[in-house]
Amino acid sequence: MSDVVGFGGSAAVSRDRTLALFGQTMAFVAATAGFFALGAYLGRNVAESTWWLWFLGALACLFLMNVTVRRSTPLTSLLLGAFGLLLGVSMAPVLTYYATTDPAVLWQAGGATALFIAGFGAAGYATRRDLSALARISFWALVALIVVGIVLIFVHIPHGTLIWAVLGLVVFAGLTMVDFQRLRRSKDIASAPLMAASIFLDVLNVFLFFLRIFGNS
Repeated sequence: MSDVVGFGGSAAVSRDRTLALFGQTMAFVAATAGFFALGAYLGRNVAESTWWLWFLGALACLFLMNVTVRRSTPLTSLLLGAFGLLLGVSMAPVLTYYATTDPAVLWQAGGATALFIAGFGAAGYATRRDLSALARISFWALVALIVVGIVLIFVHIPHGTLIWAVLGLVVFAGLTMVDFQRLRRSKDIASAPLMAASIFLDVLNVFLFFLRIFGNS
């Protein structure tokens, strides 16, 4: 009888940790989105040619987070905020363009992104099937997608951008499911900022793909 009680208590503790990690990660995602919005606002008048400098700064923050995650949670959280802020500044020219030319596209892309992430995130979180194989496939598909995107810069293919955006959504459907399953399986609260960064990148990329589709650009 004591073994049963002990097992039940252990399972309850495990569920509590999972829920705590989920709540903390989603809070970090929301905070990162807030910093992203702030960065986009502050960068609305930044020269378009400098976007890549801000983007490199965001990548540097992401790299440093991998170093600090086991050493200092407050510092990792601070870097996550800086990551969102710098990423917002780097994306400001794109968002400003749509906001001034066709603001309805932003709302359409935002609504579609919310439904997309909610659907595939819930599927990944709920499934009991191991998605490790999907993670490997999605990773290499992402690499291929980047290569195709570079090719499309120099080679004109009819409807190439639209096809590329649709394929991007397929790739990030897999990555979103994998990230949310990883969130459910992890019990390490300290990993919340890194998981939040990964999920936020899923959200941002899906949003940008929907912008291309709805904006026909």
